Amino acid sequence: MEPHIGITKQNLQKSIVILSSVLADEMTLYIKMRKFHWNVSGNSFMELHILFENQYKQLEASIDEIAERISKLGGKAIGTMKEFSELTRLKESPNKYPSQKDMILELLEDHETIIIQQRKDETVCAEENNDAGSADFLTGLMEDHETMAWKLRRYLS
Repeated sequence: MEPHIGITKQNLQKSIVILSSVLADEMTLYIKMRKFHWNVSGNSFMELHILFENQYKQLEASIDEIAERISKLGGKAIGTMKEFSELTRLKESPNKYPSQKDMILELLEDHETIIIQQRKDETVCAEENNDAGSADFLTGLMEDHETMAWKLRRYLS
């Protein structure tokens, strides 16, 4: 049954498309963060190992919330690696195992890419799609990424 929540079917679909890309970005970052968690080494091994774990656990919770938001709007959440890789706006680096500093730089760049994109997505949801719920939801996700980015940035100061 379709939701009747004061948003046109067309605008619901536009928000679902945006949220699907957001979901793909979160999954891509989650997978990258797991890879770095598994492969970090060096002087700050344990500290970064724990930091990456805390952040990927936070992403894991967000991923579930995004999929549920898509469902609330009447959509189906994507769920295959192929779909994620087609919709993500992040870059992957297969077969590369960067140094600690380069891991932090790459994750920081990904968070900042997500923040910039979610800021744009929030505006589209609010102003074009009349979807205040998704706009508010995206603002919360963006704030979480701002905090995660801030923590990573502190390692580079």
